[in-house]
Amino acid sequence: MSATIKILMVLTSQATMGHDPRPTGVWFEELATPYYAFIDHGAAVDIASIAGGTIPIDPHSLEGDASKLPSVERFLHDPVAMRKLHASLKVEQVSATGYSAVFLPGGHGTMWDLPASAPLASLLSQAWAEGEVVSAVCHGPAGLVNVKDATGRPLVAGRHVSGFSDSEEAAAGLTDKVPFLLEDRLRQLGAIYEKGPDFQSFAVTDGRLVTGQNPASSAEVARRVLQVVAGQP
Repeated sequence: MSATIKILMVLTSQATMGHDPRPTGVWFEELATPYYAFIDHGAAVDIASIAGGTIPIDPHSLEGDASKLPSVERFLHDPVAMRKLHASLKVEQVSATGYSAVFLPGGHGTMWDLPASAPLASLLSQAWAEGEVVSAVCHGPAGLVNVKDATGRPLVAGRHVSGFSDSEEAAAGLTDKVPFLLEDRLRQLGAIYEKGPDFQSFAVTDGRLVTGQNPASSAEVARRVLQVVAGQP
């Protein structure tokens, strides 16, 4: 993998479940696992967020077994990575030009600020128009719902996608907390939604669009992103 390959990761800046004070943010596995998949393959990775600056981390993603994942431990002890996390670029100040792929990690925070961000929608439309890979995992596809392709149609319309399923949201007990159900919204936009068993790895590649269902899908989505960037079928 050439070191000239650049990947932009865009994260949520939303620290609470809307008006509910319950803390949220990015799900750490969905940041750390793809980050090192890209880094270890020689890519340069920039981290941006909707508001810029320090990115909120969902505290639940640093509890129990989740905190023991090798990628999470590595990230937490990596001063370069942590500096990027605390000094993220502001999305409206970033251009898609020069990147090979844009990747949207999930976490419930994404459900509020990613769909509401016109700069993010513009950046992703630009990335798509310039032939880049557009990718997302778990709740990250919430950032795709207002993205248009060159014809003005929703980017996901007629394309195979995945994302956090309705049944997984119900299992998490958050169906009535999120502003919309991601699976439902993707279907409403004309996406061909696909899913695997709840909380097990499942990812979909449709040309330059790569999406995954849940945190367990993070590694597979990253692998597919690198595969598409390399021009492999």
